[in-house]
Amino acid sequence: MELNENARVDTSQVDDRRGSGGGGGMGIPIPIGGGRGGIVGIVIAVLVALVGGGFGLNAATNGGGSEQGDNTSLEQKCSAQDALKQLDCRNALYVNSIQAYWRTAMPEAFGEQYRPSKTVFFSQNVSTACGAADSGVGPFYCPADDLVYIDLSFYKLLADQLGAEGEFAQPYVLAHEYGHHVQDLLGTEAQMRRQQQRDPQSANALSVKLELQADCYAGAWAKNATGTADDKGQKIFTSITEQDISQAIDTAEKIGDDAIQQRSGRPVNPDEFTHGSSDQRKQWFTKGFTTGDPKSCDTFGSGA
Repeated sequence: MELNENARVDTSQVDDRRGSGGGGGMGIPIPIGGGRGGIVGIVIAVLVALVGGGFGLNAATNGGGSEQGDNTSLEQKCSAQDALKQLDCRNALYVNSIQAYWRTAMPEAFGEQYRPSKTVFFSQNVSTACGAADSGVGPFYCPADDLVYIDLSFYKLLADQLGAEGEFAQPYVLAHEYGHHVQDLLGTEAQMRRQQQRDPQSANALSVKLELQADCYAGAWAKNATGTADDKGQKIFTSITEQDISQAIDTAEKIGDDAIQQRSGRPVNPDEFTHGSSDQRKQWFTKGFTTGDPKSCDTFGSGA
């Protein structure tokens, strides 16, 4: 994977809240992995997995994630000549690429206009409209405020704890969360929640379908990422290799529900799956990448 050093990093698509935090809000967050709001909690604490619900966020308080970050230092850093050596600047550029893709792909595939969403960089804890979150939640999307949240230290834990060391694991994680944003815009997420309420016994199976679709959307972005450009028309990626895609697939496999259950020392129980098995996550990311078409990502369809 090579990023174009001439591409402009648009930090306005990021809300840098590192060094601040808080609580409050209502809603259901959608994290990247299963267990206590994500991979990190279950790998570190080996906790009993929660199925459905708030994934470890405090959704019992009122208020919202009205807190705003300060992008001044991030903007300065990402305007420097060596910006792409910085983890936060690279991730901001990944966000730029993902959103550039969906601005075109969503109208073409679904006839709906894409509405951009910011990614919130936070450290340790953060206030969201879905409640108070800490780093143990892992990356997540909050439908109540339409924002993606990530503590960038997650990537080190992802590499150290699960062995997903490849650089392309990072844009895959972000593309998965923006897949949830697309589901929110299309009404897929709200429809799934209503189905869960009508049929609680199918709540986990429906959650798996939602997560696998987000993986498939991430694959569709990866297929088209080299065609994305900044606001000046400069390509963001100059190349994405087979090795990069293998890194994304490896990450998808390592955050499968069965892999996480095994790593935590518990027996594999498909009834507790909320995000899909390693094979399923690999299958649907690969399908999105192979077709390059988000319309192929109908995990809710008959026979999917």
